[in-house]
Amino acid sequence: MLQFGLKDALDIILVALFLFYLYKLMKESGTINIFFGVLAFIVVWVLTSEVLEMRLIGTILDKVMSIGLIILVILFQDQIKRFLVELGNHNRWRFLSRMFSHHHGAKKGNQADARKSILAIVYACMSMSKSKTGALIVIQQSLPLDQYENTGDSIDGLINTRLIENVFFKNSPLHDGALIIAHDRVKAAGCILPVSHDTKIPRYMGLRHRSALGISQATDAAAIVVSEETGNISFAHKGKIDTRLSSTELEKRLSSLEYL
Repeated sequence: MLQFGLKDALDIILVALFLFYLYKLMKESGTINIFFGVLAFIVVWVLTSEVLEMRLIGTILDKVMSIGLIILVILFQDQIKRFLVELGNHNRWRFLSRMFSHHHGAKKGNQADARKSILAIVYACMSMSKSKTGALIVIQQSLPLDQYENTGDSIDGLINTRLIENVFFKNSPLHDGALIIAHDRVKAAGCILPVSHDTKIPRYMGLRHRSALGISQATDAAAIVVSEETGNISFAHKGKIDTRLSSTELEKRLSSLEYL
């Protein structure tokens, strides 16, 4: 007779939480169909191997699973890296650090400096919006963007409106790429980003919008796009993109970011 205890309930809850988090991560990265495909394959594997005890097909599926795991790791190395980084994020374990330390850092460091950086970005975007100057600005969060910074030219300068506008000036050699901001600094410009292949993206959105959505799916970074055709400002984060933002709405979204 099967016995269902506290340990079994905890086991089910942990698996459910893991699947939910994995589902959320795959949905943000635009690979949700692959998630359902892998989940369906695992269900069939368990049914044939453990429940129905079909030895032949069970053995074949066992071999496929062992090879398939390696393939999945290769295909989704960015998502796995993001999962591990978010899992180790100190904010998720802050309740443990409080047990061993009495010193707590501010959420975003110096609030005055953060406010100054946010306003500099907003003013630059509004100015470029009026002149219909295309721009793509990426703001790093907990996941490092070194691999994308290395595709462009290093700057390492203070965040200010004039610098951002000069990078995206039409005659600038760096205006076609992305500008990356990290640790309160403008780290690099002219950077190449991953492009989202999500079929739900409206056709009127160009390469900048697809790149902004792509970096928000591959990492936890946020991205701002200024359209060269319309001057509209868009904001991409966590696999979603909001368009036609006002200065107030953009400032609000930047203020909600954990790191800037």
